[in-house]
Amino acid sequence: MIRRCVLAGGAAAVLAGSAQAGPPFVSDDPEPTDYQHYEIYLFANGSSTADGITGESGVDFNYGALPDLQLTAVVPMAYSLPREAGNAIGFGNVELAAKYRFLHQNEIGWDVAMFPRVFLPSGSSRVGDNHPALLLPLWFEKDWDEWSTFGGGGCQLQHGEDARNFCMASWALTLQVVPKMQLGVEIVHQTADRKEGHASTGMGAGFRYDLSEHYHLLGYYGRGLQVTATNARHTWYASILFTY
Repeated sequence: MIRRCVLAGGAAAVLAGSAQAGPPFVSDDPEPTDYQHYEIYLFANGSSTADGITGESGVDFNYGALPDLQLTAVVPMAYSLPREAGNAIGFGNVELAAKYRFLHQNEIGWDVAMFPRVFLPSGSSRVGDNHPALLLPLWFEKDWDEWSTFGGGGCQLQHGEDARNFCMASWALTLQVVPKMQLGVEIVHQTADRKEGHASTGMGAGFRYDLSEHYHLLGYYGRGLQVTATNARHTWYASILFTY
């Protein structure tokens, strides 16, 4: 599902006053973690449907391995709170990813990066997905003054009893309203990821507040706009970000 697949992914720029993108938005950005620096998100996210609530909490670890290369690992605990069955909690789908920026704004006016992401099976029939998956997205970004726009999309290949390959696209616009606060909005669309599923469209808004150079707060709320009888009606994300 799109919130699980991409909300935890990506990284924001770490210096106050620079362009900041990626989490808490579904849309990722092409800017990798700074070379030989770390970004660590302690996050929680969730979504509500007519059938109940599902979500994850965990650690999203990013390292700038090279000037244009970021390595990412996400280790989540997943939960399910269905309306008509027992609650469940367990390990979610561990994610391994690498972001490589191959075009820069000072060259063509846009940053462009690919960010392939592997999802390992959760090993549970009640939380997460018990099949592997591969997400292949492409992300774009342009910054001017205090504004930033970024987004893109791609397709996820997956194999499971009820799973089907799907594609997603999203785009965000953010404004650095004051030196420590960034606000933004976005729109997201995804094709059906289950054999009996439906395409979904949603809108959301998020913020990032820099407590200091090394500590940051992020939050997001989204609202489903399409087939909300079966798709997510509400989505949310919150995290504490540590940058070193």
